[in-house]
Amino acid sequence: MRLNEIVFNDAKPVEGYGPGFFRIGGQVINGPVIAAPTGTRTWGGFDDLEPLLELAGHTDVIFIGTGAEISHLPDGLRTKLESAGVGVEPMASPAAARTYNILLSEGRRIALAMLPI
Repeated sequence: MRLNEIVFNDAKPVEGYGPGFFRIGGQVINGPVIAAPTGTRTWGGFDDLEPLLELAGHTDVIFIGTGAEISHLPDGLRTKLESAGVGVEPMASPAAARTYNILLSEGRRIALAMLPI
């Protein structure tokens, strides 16, 4: 089996998470977070739509981690993002972090917005 070193170009990978926090690119962030090629920042949760809309044009898909369990997104969130040209994939935050890291290592145009577990 051939092993290749993973290279993350612009965005930082999710390195860990726990109750109420995420570690992304060596930085610990408490509370909800957005990770994208444009940078890593805190997020206000589902009501904080503007930073997600700013990813349009830089991102094809945003993985939205809904916490410890998968849940439905609030009404209109998916519609507003898809109208801006951004795909949306909700999943539990641990699954969103793993999926993000894999696709990030492949050089995909993705972003991640997660609620803590």
